[in-house]
Amino acid sequence: MGVGTSVLAIDAGNSKTDVAVVAADGEVVGAARGGGFQPPIVGVGPAVDVLAEAVARALDEAGTASVGHVSACLANADLPVEERELAKALRERAWGASVEVRNDTFAILRAGLLEDTEPRGVAVVCGAGINCVGMLPDGRTARFPAIGRISGDWGGGGGLAEEALWHAARAEDGRGEATALREALPAHFGLASMYALIEALHLGSIASVRRHELTPVLFATAAAGDAVSRSLVDRMADEVAAMATVALDRLDLLDEAAPVLLGGSVLAARHPQLDDRIGALLAGRAPKAVPQVVVARPVLGAALLGLDQVGAPTRVHARVRAHYE
Repeated sequence: MGVGTSVLAIDAGNSKTDVAVVAADGEVVGAARGGGFQPPIVGVGPAVDVLAEAVARALDEAGTASVGHVSACLANADLPVEERELAKALRERAWGASVEVRNDTFAILRAGLLEDTEPRGVAVVCGAGINCVGMLPDGRTARFPAIGRISGDWGGGGGLAEEALWHAARAEDGRGEATALREALPAHFGLASMYALIEALHLGSIASVRRHELTPVLFATAAAGDAVSRSLVDRMADEVAAMATVALDRLDLLDEAAPVLLGGSVLAARHPQLDDRIGALLAGRAPKAVPQVVVARPVLGAALLGLDQVGAPTRVHARVRAHYE
């Protein structure tokens, strides 16, 4: 695949999909947003159908039926076998002459790297879950399975909400340490006690998907000085620093000035306690690492990865970046 090839960029997370059609000169000629991408829940076919709706609108705006290359960064593409399965499903849609599928964490990494000729660095994403990847110009990568507790993961917005509920429930009945979460969590839903919140979640009067609303409550309670809440925030910082340090080590970047890019809703919220502890831990373990929060939309990263693949010149990368920044 040579210079002058158009790219279809797809960034698909659990809650939304972002699509862009990039012409050979770097102009974004089509774009669309769609629903979340959740093949573990609905199956690969129906999940790709969700992508197809957004892709169709973007291609229609671009005035074309297909492109030269499809660069798809997809949530739940956590293992190489899943990437291959999803790439096969996307090739069957005939959106492009070639297809590359990566985990969506790579989109955050590529979007945050300012050097468009040599992608190099590590990214940690902390949204609903947590994941980390790294890459070098020679194509080497570092990554984790990132499929939950069975792969050693802890935290993310969903994990923090669960931990907050666990501690609050134990404080309510006396099994655990006293914490202001006992009052703060049910109060968020207008309830008087943890018993009432437990019942509401168990019986479904409060939908399970609303548990993510409790993560900001946890951080607010931590900021107010609650010891249990602060310990959870500290542990989240420990996990972020541990993943970043391991990825840097795997890529022989521990002793080099390498970017550590932080993305996802939890890290993008810039909680001072979380930020400060991550910075301090990285300063001790990887003194030359340069942590920074990525604010660019991840679809930019998917587009840049596609342009890397087709050998687009730096000026084309720069035009796409300018569109999103």
